[in-house]
Amino acid sequence: MTTLTRSEVLGRVQEVLVDALGVDDDEVSENATLTDDLGAESIDFLDIVFRLEKSFEIKISKGELFPDDILSNPDFVVDGNLTEQGVNELKRSMPHADFGDFESNPDVSKVPGLFTVKTIVNYVETKLSAA
Repeated sequence: MTTLTRSEVLGRVQEVLVDALGVDDDEVSENATLTDDLGAESIDFLDIVFRLEKSFEIKISKGELFPDDILSNPDFVVDGNLTEQGVNELKRSMPHADFGDFESNPDVSKVPGLFTVKTIVNYVETKLSAA
């Protein structure tokens, strides 16, 4: 298998998101969030995963790219905020995301902001290098 450059991975991720979300190419910058900037809804995440698998010939297990079980676990969420244990679990399951701003205010409503185009590119690069 040919090794893809970061720019090639980004280009394919952009194509996937344009196709899945019906957005314009120029909207899909690395810092764009899937939900706020690109308008993705929960149902779109399944389509995105399917398209990424097809485009990159990788297998993405349920909850691997978009961990959903953490936010519904009462051990990890108290009063709408992730506990320290919850933040650590999210970081463990999403090493490809940037938690800089989130850690200072781990409000559950801010979790979708962790899912940026860059997060997906980082994830795909990790999957490809492990293959």
